[in-house]
Amino acid sequence: AAAGELLYCYNVVKPKNVMPVHGEWRHMTANAELAISTGVKPSNVVVVDNGVIVDLSVGRAKVVGAVPVGYVYVDGQSIGDITEASIKDRLILGEEGFISVIVVIDSQSGKIVAGPDIHARGFAEDLELFNEVKGRIERALTGAVAGGINGTHQLSQVVRKTVGSWVGEEHRRRPMIVPVVIEV
Repeated sequence: AAAGELLYCYNVVKPKNVMPVHGEWRHMTANAELAISTGVKPSNVVVVDNGVIVDLSVGRAKVVGAVPVGYVYVDGQSIGDITEASIKDRLILGEEGFISVIVVIDSQSGKIVAGPDIHARGFAEDLELFNEVKGRIERALTGAVAGGINGTHQLSQVVRKTVGSWVGEEHRRRPMIVPVVIEV
């Protein structure tokens, strides 16, 4: 509420104790100062962070402890803790988009059997756009296999680096890139 509305409420209700619970710290402090200006004793005004336990007994509010609190992540039907990595991933997906690259490689010869198939969301979704990078991916994988790199994880990193460099150079973007290299 606005300062005038809060003053009106404090003057009408005449509370003995006040504990502002909404807004940033500066808003709660300003609210507490308004309460004091209307006659509430400063010792009866409690400004606390989330998780602080306030006991109201015998007409007096006092801090008696705290419980651990944090952000709770709610996504559809799942609820849990949110991590910095989750937030970073969602920001990248929302702002930069998503590109997946699927390549199938012969485990004996190391040659590309199928792909690269490229799928994009939140990025330029015109498939013609990716024709240039497909050649780069094929050359990078051929060079990596010739250089002795043969594990799917290492080859996936080659694909990620190749697509990431192309996107950065050509489009000045940094989408989430998910390479999938499958050996058959």
